[in-house]
Amino acid sequence: MARDDDEPAPKATGLHGDLTPLSVDELNRYIARLEAEIARAKAAIAGKQSHRSGADSLFKR
Repeated sequence: MARDDDEPAPKATGLHGDLTPLSVDELNRYIARLEAEIARAKAAIAGKQSHRSGADSLFKR
């Protein structure tokens, strides 16, 4: 079923969203958003590990 050009493209809703209606370009953008979120989560992990390492050094764990 074709979409009208004025209708917004359906969005995937998380990891379990239906990806079938998305075009290749939309899927590539979806992947880019997921990769950006992964990078953000990894940066948060690194920050927490750094903070924990500093606290461990301070308290000689």
